[in-house]
Amino acid sequence: MNDIHVTEPFLPPLEDFLPSLQKIWHSRRLTNGGPFHEQFEKELAEYLGVTHLSLFANGTLALITALQALRVTGEVITTPYSFAATAHSLLWNGLQPVFVDIDPLSRNINPDKIEEAITPKTTAILPVHCYGIPCDFQRIGEIADTYGLKVIYDAAHAFGVTQNGQSILVNGDLSVLSFHATKVFNTFEGGAIICPDAKIKQRIDYLKNFGFAGETTVVAPGINGKMNEFSAALGLLQLKHIDEALRLRAEVFRHYAERLKEADSIEMAAIPADTAWNYSYCPIYVKPEHPVSRDELYARMKEKNIHPRRYFYPLISDFPMYRAHASAAVGNLRHARAVSDRILCLPIYPSLKPEEVDTICDLIQE
Repeated sequence: MNDIHVTEPFLPPLEDFLPSLQKIWHSRRLTNGGPFHEQFEKELAEYLGVTHLSLFANGTLALITALQALRVTGEVITTPYSFAATAHSLLWNGLQPVFVDIDPLSRNINPDKIEEAITPKTTAILPVHCYGIPCDFQRIGEIADTYGLKVIYDAAHAFGVTQNGQSILVNGDLSVLSFHATKVFNTFEGGAIICPDAKIKQRIDYLKNFGFAGETTVVAPGINGKMNEFSAALGLLQLKHIDEALRLRAEVFRHYAERLKEADSIEMAAIPADTAWNYSYCPIYVKPEHPVSRDELYARMKEKNIHPRRYFYPLISDFPMYRAHASAAVGNLRHARAVSDRILCLPIYPSLKPEEVDTICDLIQE
């Protein structure tokens, strides 16, 4: 059997991409807001149901720039249960991450713990829509309003997710997407910031282009975060296929759910009833009563050339640059640690075959 990885980049037929490559080649316009970039920005905003967005070379640069655009200072409350880039974006801006525990069911940041962690130095909250499952943005918004805090959502997993028919990306002050090759929607590498109005979008556009506001005018200490024409062209093509890709991912997830529904020692992700999810991941929680531990199951799968991911393990707060922080204390993050020790993300992507899902489920149930 060929190797089965946790994800496989979705790519359209190469012949469909060649005309765009030829246009870029002949135009010699490779970056700096070319025609593909401008068209992709417009069509992507329409697809996502948002008013303004700014494209980026990757999601990490977008996170770093979002914090700069809102002039965040001091302490930022965030989750330890995420990819390293979430907290790294804070360090790159000279900010102090303050970790709080998660809700054990949604795996998202616990709003009650946010309120407990606020100090006079707190200026913002950086929650994560973990696995694309929406945070409790109503409660988070109420806390932010009460204490005068900015909210930037790390929405790297949340492409196309809606709740009650509305994009979850419109919540908070800004939302940040990732279009990395491992994501539901990819542009090789890429990202975007969802902006509430044209004014903040203009500031973000300055910041991602070294701060240039004209040929000789620099208005901020910006970075080089621009998306290139090749990635934008792929993004435009991906938009034509994304709905079918999401449909196929949903089929794979439902196959897993059907096969594992009788496995009392395995718990699958709980999706809110009012949410149109994107099936970005297939996380299972391996309960203590399972015949083997999560790590042993992980090892057995790898022996069979199946490559799931312990996503997220270890916690961000366990990394050397964070573990000395008071908020990283073991007792402060009880639920996050329990989930991190038992979570396993199974392979899920549009081309995963039903018989491959059966092989994985058989191994889990042995």
